[in-house]
Amino acid sequence: MNPENLKQLVTVTMPYGKYKGRIIADLPGNYLNWFAREGFPSGHLGQLLALMQELDHNGLKHLLDPLRK
Repeated sequence: MNPENLKQLVTVTMPYGKYKGRIIADLPGNYLNWFAREGFPSGHLGQLLALMQELDHNGLKHLLDPLRK
């Protein structure tokens, strides 16, 4: 896991869709789970969404709180 990816979870926004403009770390779990079932987009965005889904699924979202400051 790249530490830079963790920082990007609290700075990069979703570029399209229902949650366009929302920070990836703030996406709801059911939306992330939908991507896990249907397939993550290719490229860096897909990697970030997959990482966020893993953190959310395992109850580790709180680990991002220090990075939000």
